[in-house]
Amino acid sequence: MAVRRLLLTPKIPSISAFRSISHPARVLRCTIKCVSMAATAAEAPSRKVRVAAAQMTSTNDLNENFITCSRLVKEAVAAGAQLLCFPENFSFMGLRPRESVSIAESLDGPIMQRYCSLARESNIWLSLGGFQEKGPDEEHLCNTHILVDNSGTIVNTYRKMHLFDVDVPGSMLYKESHFTTPGKEIVVADSPFGRLGVTVCYDLRFPELYQELRFQLHAQVMLVPAAFTKITGEAHWEILLRARAIETQCYVIAAAQAGRHTEKRESYGDTLIIDPWGTVIGRLPDRLSTGICVADIDFSLIDSVRTRMPLSQHRKPPGYWKPAA
Repeated sequence: MAVRRLLLTPKIPSISAFRSISHPARVLRCTIKCVSMAATAAEAPSRKVRVAAAQMTSTNDLNENFITCSRLVKEAVAAGAQLLCFPENFSFMGLRPRESVSIAESLDGPIMQRYCSLARESNIWLSLGGFQEKGPDEEHLCNTHILVDNSGTIVNTYRKMHLFDVDVPGSMLYKESHFTTPGKEIVVADSPFGRLGVTVCYDLRFPELYQELRFQLHAQVMLVPAAFTKITGEAHWEILLRARAIETQCYVIAAAQAGRHTEKRESYGDTLIIDPWGTVIGRLPDRLSTGICVADIDFSLIDSVRTRMPLSQHRKPPGYWKPAA
């Protein structure tokens, strides 16, 4: 399958007079995990850095998926990207839930170590969203988003918190909780691409998570690897992503699965990179293609948007609201 790539240059918006109406994020009762690497702690990241997001149609063939990922890494490196974000289930898309559980392994196992070697050999950071990590028992796995730096070292991990237990109208019944153990930690990581808020797919529908990542943990870029269903993707995918970007004033990188994986499962492919003003600055033009889109993270734009519209100052603290008499 031909690999397609698209580069769009972000435009800094002209922000005119505005009225700010803000709402507090609900306080999340969970553990917060934050990591800062020594390489980036001593100095601020450069004002612009190039990133890429991948789109693919994963199967239940581990080797076939790795070959596809390797090809996309080469494309990203050739485009000058320093970070490539893969979608949920990038390494494996099982025909049945039990199949995914059966191949799940620890992060030091051969599947993940192969991707760590790919990052090291290609000198690129990888966002590996939705890996089937071995769970607490034989019946469950963890849907884990893994950040790997360009030395092949696992920097941080986030285990998907919100599980997709939904009867999609006109589609099939999904019960992710039947075979997945939810995570309880919110994750941010400092990197050469700014402070990353790490999430997975269905998390996108819960804005309080993103509010916490932005206003309490100071994220600058939100990572959203996903395998949205065709029906829900058509209705809500871009709207939700742009809303998360606008309300948090963060870049959003959303790598998507695309097309038909099995007779019963089809993903809505629309890989996007969105700036803090809510503008789509990177997009694969073909929703069914395998390829990458590329864009620049511009830290001066983040500063500009947040300075001109200071939401962090206008937000009301938890407990501010009082019910009407």
